[in-house]
Amino acid sequence: MLKSSPSNLAPEQTVQTVRDTAKLEAAVYRKVTLRLIPFLFLCYILSYVDRVNVSFAKLQMQQDLGMSDAMYGTGMGVFFLGYFLLEVPSNMMLQKVGARRWIGPIMIVWGLISSISMFAKTPALFYTLRFLLGVVESGFFPGVVLYLTFWYPRTYLAKTVSMFMSAIALAGAFGSPFSGWIMAKMGHSGGLANWQWLFLLEGIPSAIAGIVALFYLSDGPASAPWLKPEERELLAGSLAREEALKRGQAETRHSMMDAFKSSQVWWFCLVYFGVVVANYFVGFWMPQMIKEGITKDPWQIGFISVIPWGVGACSMIWFGHHSDMTGERRWHLTTALLTAAFFVVLTGIRGLHPALTVAILAFAVSGIMCSISTFWSLPAGMLSGAAAAAGLAWINSVGNLGGFASPYAIGWIRDHSSNPLYPAVLVAACCVMSAGTVLLATRKAQSSVPSAPFSIPTPKSLPDS
Repeated sequence: MLKSSPSNLAPEQTVQTVRDTAKLEAAVYRKVTLRLIPFLFLCYILSYVDRVNVSFAKLQMQQDLGMSDAMYGTGMGVFFLGYFLLEVPSNMMLQKVGARRWIGPIMIVWGLISSISMFAKTPALFYTLRFLLGVVESGFFPGVVLYLTFWYPRTYLAKTVSMFMSAIALAGAFGSPFSGWIMAKMGHSGGLANWQWLFLLEGIPSAIAGIVALFYLSDGPASAPWLKPEERELLAGSLAREEALKRGQAETRHSMMDAFKSSQVWWFCLVYFGVVVANYFVGFWMPQMIKEGITKDPWQIGFISVIPWGVGACSMIWFGHHSDMTGERRWHLTTALLTAAFFVVLTGIRGLHPALTVAILAFAVSGIMCSISTFWSLPAGMLSGAAAAAGLAWINSVGNLGGFASPYAIGWIRDHSSNPLYPAVLVAACCVMSAGTVLLATRKAQSSVPSAPFSIPTPKSLPDS
């Protein structure tokens, strides 16, 4: 029996059909989200903790190894040189072999490298292990962003990415107290320094999660045994409409080389560079700022760090959802970056009351996290096919060079001046640069997405029955 299309039905039947279809789609995407996002969320928390736990290790490791702030900043940042080199090849490999067989092994290896960082008793070995960690982790984040495009159209993407990336803030909220506890309580237990225990204990969960990923992840809707046939069909139809929409846009790129020829891809590289500079300013240096301005107790530093990261997590989820509901990206991202710039400058002011210091950090982190929550929906909505794999990885790869530049430059400034305002102004200037670049990169196409999940009319646009 042939199914009636909405155009062949009476207005009230059309309204009901659209409503039923919208409810079914919402239910299917809830199912997909509940299946994928909690696990990927946990994996990203582990990834981010293994990446930035050097900020807590610094409280003692720097003294043990006799490194200056500039040297330690180099060790923090050399991670991103390894990250830069292999992101694009890694994303292309994920597209070829699938997420399950790529993300799982990546996590196992980075967990092992993170744990053996406990043996980094010389600056040279510390640099080497950080570089290798960056090489291995390079395939995870851009791979997950690409992986999400295999499941979600643009209508859902910003909110989904913001949910996933709120792991950055929650990694700080949950990881900081644990890291602070290890640094405060585990010193010289079993003959190991506290920072050695930090690397050992925080690397093991990543390796375990990698083993789980080998069995848990599905490469896409077509290979997901936990979906019903009609659910796979609905997802395939939604993604097909998304692909057709992309191919109908003049600026959309599809081949791998198109990604590198696109001027917008390079603009977004610059935007993300500033975002990353700000992100790792707070990620790598917040414990040190709290130590210098509030308390020297590592455990208290960990608990105080929960407040800015917790506020940032809530803010970025709400902000990404608001961007999805309004369908607006350009001014959301610009506003978040300018907010971050303003409050980052305030973090450099000395002598403030501890409560005010924490509040300023919370607003700064929120601005940074909100910019991250909306950024990725712009290039992800612009690229498709091989261009998506290459372009998303290239933007993340070039942008993450800010993760090298930020700790190195701030370490150098701290070695030459004790005034914390100087590095804060530098980071704020990068945020302002990114905000201006967003407006420049999107000046022709006001980057937005449709507010409804279908190209057919929504119930509100139909006649009253």
